[in-house]
Amino acid sequence: MSDEIYTIGKLLKDRADAIGDGDALVFPDRRLSYTQLYQQASDWARAFTALGVKRGDHIGILLPTCPDFLEVYFGCALLGAVAVPINARYQPGELAYLTKDAALRIMVTTGKVADSLDFQERLHTALPTLQSAQDPMALDLAEAPELRQIICLEERCSPSVLPRSKAMELGREIPQAVIDECAEAVEPSDIGLILYTSGTTSNPKGCMISNRAMVGNSRNLGKRYQVTADDKVWSPLPIYHIAGILPMMMVIDAGGAYLTVTFFEAGTALEMLERERATIAYPAFVTIMQDLISHERFAKTDLSSMRLMNSNFAVQPAWIKTAMIKAMPSIIHVGTYGLTEAAGTICTSALDESEESRTTRLGVPLDEWELRIVDFETGRECATGERGEICARGPNMLDGYYNSPEKTAESIRDGWLHTGDIGSLDEAGTIMFHGRTKDMLKVGGENVAAAEIEGALQTHDAVKLAQVVGIPDERYVEVPVGFVELAQGKQASPQELIEHCRGQIANFKLPRDIRFVESWPMSTSKIQKFRLRDELIRELDLES
Repeated sequence: MSDEIYTIGKLLKDRADAIGDGDALVFPDRRLSYTQLYQQASDWARAFTALGVKRGDHIGILLPTCPDFLEVYFGCALLGAVAVPINARYQPGELAYLTKDAALRIMVTTGKVADSLDFQERLHTALPTLQSAQDPMALDLAEAPELRQIICLEERCSPSVLPRSKAMELGREIPQAVIDECAEAVEPSDIGLILYTSGTTSNPKGCMISNRAMVGNSRNLGKRYQVTADDKVWSPLPIYHIAGILPMMMVIDAGGAYLTVTFFEAGTALEMLERERATIAYPAFVTIMQDLISHERFAKTDLSSMRLMNSNFAVQPAWIKTAMIKAMPSIIHVGTYGLTEAAGTICTSALDESEESRTTRLGVPLDEWELRIVDFETGRECATGERGEICARGPNMLDGYYNSPEKTAESIRDGWLHTGDIGSLDEAGTIMFHGRTKDMLKVGGENVAAAEIEGALQTHDAVKLAQVVGIPDERYVEVPVGFVELAQGKQASPQELIEHCRGQIANFKLPRDIRFVESWPMSTSKIQKFRLRDELIRELDLES
């Protein structure tokens, strides 16, 4: 295997040629070998080619974590198209925005995957003219000018949507040699995927991640964790997040197996970890860790095959760290700091760090990353232990935000990515994350822009002004609460306003409570949100 390969499609082909029938992907009820994954990805690439997709076109993937998602992802890579993973929890308004903003050429989705989740139904709400579209081969939607086809994995779908079987049938007319030529033509600098992440504004931003960035950062993470073809990496994180894509790419690069689940359930996860003899686990988020530890099966599960876990104890409640280390004393627990703009991880623990360092700090930079902490006002580099803005640079950072040069210029200055995160470095050069300067919340591991929730609240005719803050939560770390000034002569209840937001924004973004105010705490010209938050925390007797 060549370490010089820095494109996603050529990487998969190389691993398929070398490993063949070895496991690439393992789900609780299905597994794909490297050969099978490459063949399925090639079939998707041929179908996209038959539908007129060209190198650089954008293909949306609106699916839960499933084999099909990864087959489409790698199919895009072979063709040189840009994969645009879509958060499966997006509501119609969010879907409509992304579909247009990302200039999607094709979208791949499915139908009903749960009682309360039907992707086709959600898409029809997001794109109203889809219902009356006559030709699924040539869509012409006012809401999504670039979108030409929506492919559904299911055979039964609305007349305006193309079944997968039809797309695959068209693809059979395309010789495999055409796809091979396309894969060879892709350059490491070509954008491989666009991942939308919440920013401080009301709409998410599309991070443009190159092939080189995705492969390079995954490879460097694998080097840090000493990953080999013998490793089996388990991750329950959604594959439409960078936190799901990164460990998958890491172990594919090494030639090992990626173990995952469509929907996380602690009992299923523990059974899978034991059965498959997983060696590395990537749970990372507090809600997942809590559910694993609290499950009745946890104490009885044989986890002796595991050697490393990305536990992030430095930013977890103390009881989780205590319980996990007691249950798995021989496992190396590591901490991690990263973000979507960095193709995932910037810093993670070195395996030879002390347990104290690995469980109270978030590690040192991966190869190819430069890191510094600077004063927010002056740009002066901070001293050891001093808090400031985390800035990073290297070949594996985003190229910019799609369709948004202004936001790109705000975040990338003189070649440095300004994260807006507060951090500090100790004498050993390990990083610690201390919060965000941006008006952002972190709800169970998901970035949530306060402005997005405020925008949804303010579409209610009784709301004159809304402000959203985050308060501590035992399960989700932080949850949103809305403060609302009602319009003169108008009335609304907290529950009415929360329900008004439902359907506009994903459920995890919904405010947990609404408080009404008649006046706002002000500085000279701005509402002082920290005072709203501090007062509420005192009232509820919560620890900040």
